[in-house]
Amino acid sequence: MAWIQFVLSAAAIVFVAFKMTQYADVITVRTRLSGMFIGTLLLAAGTSAPEIITNISSVRLGLPNLAAGDLFGSGMFNMLILALLDMTYFRVRILRRVAMNHALTASVATLLTGMAAFFVFARLPWRIGWLGMDSLFLILVYVGGMWLIWQESRRSGAPVGVELDVPGIGLRHAVAGFGVSMAALVVISPWLVLAAKEIAIITGLGTGLVGMTLFAFVTSLPEMVAVLVAVRLGAFDMAVGNLFGSNVFNMLAMGITDGFYVQGLLFSDINPNFAIAGLIVLLLINLGLIGNLAHLERKLWFVEMDALLIILTFLGGMLLLYQYGIGI
Repeated sequence: MAWIQFVLSAAAIVFVAFKMTQYADVITVRTRLSGMFIGTLLLAAGTSAPEIITNISSVRLGLPNLAAGDLFGSGMFNMLILALLDMTYFRVRILRRVAMNHALTASVATLLTGMAAFFVFARLPWRIGWLGMDSLFLILVYVGGMWLIWQESRRSGAPVGVELDVPGIGLRHAVAGFGVSMAALVVISPWLVLAAKEIAIITGLGTGLVGMTLFAFVTSLPEMVAVLVAVRLGAFDMAVGNLFGSNVFNMLAMGITDGFYVQGLLFSDINPNFAIAGLIVLLLINLGLIGNLAHLERKLWFVEMDALLIILTFLGGMLLLYQYGIGI
């Protein structure tokens, strides 16, 4: 039963993510906003809804490590998707075409992820009510980062949205459809999470490994589908912006999650080993950013070396985290 529920929920999320990508691109065209900003803010927020629901459910059950594993693990999976995207569409060289547009977004993602990893290590005791000051810092830096990205998108010139083969969809229809799609993700995600949890119990996997792998994978499905659909539509800025933007939004989600964790301070109750996961995410983001900005032309057969390095670092990072006991 758990496997059936998992498959059906995942299929529903795939369909909703597909529609969300269409609506986001219509909004890009109708509002003349850049695909970079739409992908970084609007689409990233929508496709990250499962992470938020998963984390709120986790901390309400007193499982802060599950929430941390989901968010850091999702960041790792997002960069893996970036590498696979580079390999799959190597003839188009997507990332080289839009790399400069997303240097700022990647930098904000690096800053926020580094802050989160530091807070897990530092275990700061300061709070306002039950909300930790570290979570408040994350939220404020996210707002500042989004302001900078918005200013950059206004200076970047023409929008990069693609006029879809949906002439009957106007701006109001697209906005309403995007809102309904996001609400559908919020409704469907708990069923997917419950199914994944039952599968974890059946297979005997620990909650830490579930957070870093199974939960992170299933909650990253919307990002993966949205990116593939955006690329097929030619909305390359939206695709790459969604991945970097999701890493930015995941750190905001960690700060928001603290508001639902009333048992203590979220970062202080997270296993310190999860800071290693945050550092691995930092490494993956920087590998992707440096490889793209440097315009590396080294290949192993048809595989770009920067994409291969990201994949190998992802696999090595997962093995390291398991050896550190996160999988227990």
